[in-house]
Amino acid sequence: MSIKLESNGPSMNDYSCATQCTWCDGCGDYGIWTAMKRALVELGLAPHQVCLCFDVGCHGNGSDKLAGYRFHGLHGRVIPFASAAKLANHKLPVIAFGGDGASFSEGIGHFVHGIRSNYPITFILHNNANYGLTLGQASSLTWQDQPMNSSPNGIPEHTLNSMDLVFALEPTFVARGFSGNIPQLTQIFKTAIQHQKHGFAFVDVLQACPTYNHFATHQYLLDRCYDANAEGHDAHCEPSKARALALDTSKRIATGILFQREDVPSFYDRLAPRKDKKTALVEEVGKVDVGEFMRELI
Repeated sequence: MSIKLESNGPSMNDYSCATQCTWCDGCGDYGIWTAMKRALVELGLAPHQVCLCFDVGCHGNGSDKLAGYRFHGLHGRVIPFASAAKLANHKLPVIAFGGDGASFSEGIGHFVHGIRSNYPITFILHNNANYGLTLGQASSLTWQDQPMNSSPNGIPEHTLNSMDLVFALEPTFVARGFSGNIPQLTQIFKTAIQHQKHGFAFVDVLQACPTYNHFATHQYLLDRCYDANAEGHDAHCEPSKARALALDTSKRIATGILFQREDVPSFYDRLAPRKDKKTALVEEVGKVDVGEFMRELI
């Protein structure tokens, strides 16, 4: 059944693709994939009106499972591409997807500077605490004392506290969702996409990996995740309060919009050469005769 906003609006069918999904049964990617399509439809965005950027990983195999402008990049390098695409055309909604392996190992430098620079993009973290595509190796976010392929005795390093790192970078938008709660995840994605006019929107999506992650299972997350906004949490609170809420996962895990502020200019809005410009960079591209400059170099 298609979901339509109005007779001439986009529908779920517009994002349909003939390529069959190949994720494992019970994979959280199905929920994230569905929630994103719903969010785009409810925002009135047709496939040609948004740029979807995918990193390498199980989630990246979703790049050909929906219609639209899609980019499938190198491992850990999706944020630089997505940021550049947004700077080239700041009028275009740009959404980047990455796994916990790529984002907090190979690509952690890009992740850090994405938040620090407040690039006006939305970044969706597929967080299943392992490298699922390469058969279950431990990632930086794998829990302690969990046997994984290539580390049967558990990881020798300490687990990286991703939310603590995020808040240390002074973000403008932090949310957490659960792939098993598609209605809430849809609303989170919509708000994160709308935040692009203010800067970098980070969404941590906890998801099950039924094949390799046997500790943070779908049932485990279902039993512990709760909607913090429904219980009265105001995302426009002090960063310290939001940080404490995000880090307290001992008994329950807070989901929803955890922190948001709109008073910090995005990277694009801080570019002095672009001040008062009404056009996007892609609209200013043209052919220029550089022959005179080349002759001076010879």
